[in-house]
Amino acid sequence: MTNEAAQVQVDPSNAEQFRAWEGDEGAYWVSRAERIDDGVARYHHRLLDAAAIDPADNVLDIGCGGGQTTRDAARRATTGSALGVDLSSRMVDLATRVAEREHVPNVTFLQADAQVHPFPEGHFDVTISRHGVMFFGDPHAAFTNLARATRPGGRLVLLTWQPHERNEWLTVFRTVLAAGRDLPPPPPPTPGSLKDPDQARELLTSAGFTDVRLTGLTEPMYFGPDPDDACGFVRGQFAGMLDGLDPATRARAVDALRADMADHHTDAGVHYDSAAWLVEARR
Repeated sequence: MTNEAAQVQVDPSNAEQFRAWEGDEGAYWVSRAERIDDGVARYHHRLLDAAAIDPADNVLDIGCGGGQTTRDAARRATTGSALGVDLSSRMVDLATRVAEREHVPNVTFLQADAQVHPFPEGHFDVTISRHGVMFFGDPHAAFTNLARATRPGGRLVLLTWQPHERNEWLTVFRTVLAAGRDLPPPPPPTPGSLKDPDQARELLTSAGFTDVRLTGLTEPMYFGPDPDDACGFVRGQFAGMLDGLDPATRARAVDALRADMADHHTDAGVHYDSAAWLVEARR
């Protein structure tokens, strides 16, 4: 498989996301792929159990990242298959290598923009995503494309984040790394973020899905075994928030982050509360 950028069809509305995932953001996630999987581990099996994957199912995983959800879906689809797609060529390469190492023969990975990729029509029995469908430039077009790829009667099962204020990890990190600056408030939920249940139902119904249901889930998120390690991880993940700070202010912000993480440190590591939606629908 080749993942040259010139060969990937990307909708113009997703061009900025493509540049980010082909650039520093994608490189960072690849370097910390296992930590990212560990961070949302409490949600992992809840997503797969809700997907109710049968042995003969063909599964599509959107925004597959390092491929954990795709590989585990393939393990459940023992006589079927699983395809994971992601904008990041680095992620796709990593996911492919891990699948080969773990000997998962019925899984494949593809660098693609799911908003416009020509998936075979009605091919997939289950379409899943773990926090990978919230950033489409044209969410209606994207979900219409996914509905086209899902067979009639097939299932859509997604995890998306609930609003900012319900996620302790987001509110704390944003406040601490602001270092006293007055940052603009987070933007209100857009339909494509799936954070607002009414907007999510309207979007998915208009795209061709039915019986749309959102179930609120809350789980602790893991950030590292100790405050120093967790601080290093989050500092990298939220590096943009430190841009423009003078060295002394940046150091104070990082010290404050480490101190807050010490308050969240348990025998099981550093955890912060989080809240997600489990989104389920039928084609």
